[in-house]
Amino acid sequence: QVQLVESGGGLVQAGGSLRLSCAASGSVFSIAAMGWYRQAPGKQRELVATFTVRGSTNHADSVKGRFTISRDNAKNTVYLQMNSLKPEDTAVYYCAATQRITSTNYWGQGTQVTVSS
Repeated sequence: QVQLVESGGGLVQAGGSLRLSCAASGSVFSIAAMGWYRQAPGKQRELVATFTVRGSTNHADSVKGRFTISRDNAKNTVYLQMNSLKPEDTAVYYCAATQRITSTNYWGQGTQVTVSS
């Protein structure tokens, strides 16, 4: 089992910045990949940025150049630095982890990000 706890969401004006954190606990050794997804009201959940199984990063086109995923392996924590935020970035942001071998997906509880215009 893997537990994920997000933090760092909030209300920010357009053009501002936020940094989200996702702390993993439990069977962290079994995690193959981690990343961030978001879901806006009335829309499907979408990928924002992830670390792939090979350790490389993948960012959605809509956030490239503005958002950056990073991690601190010693703290079992993944971050999402969000700069130049836009109102359309408003969503609940979820941390996700995929377990090696079983490919089980784990999700955090989500953190709200609201960008005002």
